[in-house]
Amino acid sequence: MKKLVTSPRNVRKSTDDLADLQLRADIAARGLLQNLVVRKAKRGKFEVEAGGRRLAALQALAEEGTLPAAHEVTCLVIEGEESEVREASLAENFQRLAMNPADEAQAFAAIIEAGASVEDVARRFGLTVRFVEGRLRLASLAPCVFEALAEGAITLDMAKAYGAISDIERQAHVHAELQDAWYQITPDTIRRMVLDATVRGSDPRAVLVGRDAYLAAGGRIERELFDDDASESWIDVALLEDLAHKVMDEAAEKAALEYGLAWVRPTLGNYVSHDLVEGLNRLPCEPAPLTEQEAQELGELEADYDRVAAVLEDEDSDEDEVAKAEQELVAIDRAMRALNDRPPVLAEELKAEAGAFLVLSRNGEPSLVPQYYTETEVITDDDGAIEAVEESGGTKPKGSSLSQRLLDELAMQRRDILAIHLANDPALALDFMVFTLADADGHDWRAKKASTLVGSDASGPIAGFEAKDAPASAALAEFAGALDESWRSGTSQVERFETFRGLSDEARSAWLGHVVSRTLIASLACEGERSVPLHEVLGGLLEVETAHWWRPTAANYFDRVAKARTLEALDAVGGPELVSRYAGSKKAELASAAERIFSGDFIGEAGTKERALAWVPQMMRFSDLDDTPPGAQLEQDAGHQAVIAEQAA
Repeated sequence: MKKLVTSPRNVRKSTDDLADLQLRADIAARGLLQNLVVRKAKRGKFEVEAGGRRLAALQALAEEGTLPAAHEVTCLVIEGEESEVREASLAENFQRLAMNPADEAQAFAAIIEAGASVEDVARRFGLTVRFVEGRLRLASLAPCVFEALAEGAITLDMAKAYGAISDIERQAHVHAELQDAWYQITPDTIRRMVLDATVRGSDPRAVLVGRDAYLAAGGRIERELFDDDASESWIDVALLEDLAHKVMDEAAEKAALEYGLAWVRPTLGNYVSHDLVEGLNRLPCEPAPLTEQEAQELGELEADYDRVAAVLEDEDSDEDEVAKAEQELVAIDRAMRALNDRPPVLAEELKAEAGAFLVLSRNGEPSLVPQYYTETEVITDDDGAIEAVEESGGTKPKGSSLSQRLLDELAMQRRDILAIHLANDPALALDFMVFTLADADGHDWRAKKASTLVGSDASGPIAGFEAKDAPASAALAEFAGALDESWRSGTSQVERFETFRGLSDEARSAWLGHVVSRTLIASLACEGERSVPLHEVLGGLLEVETAHWWRPTAANYFDRVAKARTLEALDAVGGPELVSRYAGSKKAELASAAERIFSGDFIGEAGTKERALAWVPQMMRFSDLDDTPPGAQLEQDAGHQAVIAEQAA
């Protein structure tokens, strides 16, 4: 191995840190399975034309003492002109095909059947136990589904959807039903069908299609003696899905014309799932401003509210006056909500690029979700104006701009970090709750809400989004799971209340922290619609360190931002030397490398590691309002980012 050196002609110039670690683990477990391709050089050396990653792995294993320095390596010696050698290197790297997940599943299953454990397989191949277990679950799919995955007829996500149940006969039945489907099949469609053996007449899909249309198309219905139209069972789920898709497609076309949108995409779900908005950017919209008449009406309602509330506060008011006042307050509150809770309005100039989703409501009616998306990148200019920019041309986004989707995801994850801290500080939660309830008297209806604080969960700007494996989200789930729920066994509200009052101070304090923390609105430390200044105060009081709870990865950050922003982050922790090392990498390779660096799992100076582990985007931090105002850091870095952008180009 001492005679081997990397060839300057090797065509592979970039690599992936995680894949390199997996390769190193594989060689350590089984040795080198594929020889290196080398060419004679001066002074008895051999230049590795193909197999540079394998050579680097061998050298790393030798440095750590796993292999001897004089370890023998099998090589294929080639000769020829430099162009021919370079061509051989390209062919060796280019003519590779990633393994199909089905092949991986069969291979892992065979190894485990031979006596190895899941942990053994994960260690030998440098993988996570979770990854291996996921592939093993694929091996237990119905044969027809597994074959479709092996042939590439279905995606990995579709195969996982079939695995939502362990009944392989049901999997096979649904797979056969979907062979003639004309509409686009999604993982949600498959998951819904494998879980539904039959559909009730009250199902939203059944209501949408209608009983007559379903029967006319050949659909079958089973009806028990006491069944009515709502409880009867519709047997042909695939046919019902087919008919429902056609109705929704027609409704989507009408909605696109009615609202002047570029597109409207239908879904049979009652919310817009993560799969549907993957790759899209959300267009921020604000409710239409109040007209003079509406503003005047709102002022009158507020005055009426104060007048009627005074009746309730007056101890001399009789019961009839109090009852009448309570009814009036309900009507006034409803009228005020009607004025304030208005759907967002999309600017006319954005409609040519904008689209929306048509969901199927629980009552079986197509409903357009008032949230708009674009397939192009969304940027905001210095005046706050929004524009959509094609990725292939046009104005490049400034360093301070991120996609709306990413901003929303970061805001929801940051909300969970603040929530777990607030949940563990019941004294602060109590103060926050009492203040919020006291301050919610309508005197300042323009104030930005910091929480929902009526007890319900704050859903967040993205329906169905989950920060998978995020420590804060997992800690919140663990916190909720540890609550004392013994009081729920009461058969009446009075009994449950009395039992709840009998809990220890610690148990009731935990419930206080829980119910308050779950109301927090998603926010970021930036200017604009995601800014909630009160959250900065809470974060400062709780001394929240975001870096302990959230680390940037390729999936949740680096793959989603411009290359220049990733290089800017590298510069912050490692300076120009670290930037120059990765400036020539492609975006995907750079994102993968950045994930490793900011997880602290890389070879480098202690100071660089420490800074990497402490780094998070400025907007994810919590700071007092006396600190640098939100957005200031972005302005300070604007000049520096121009230099980074040049290196990224």
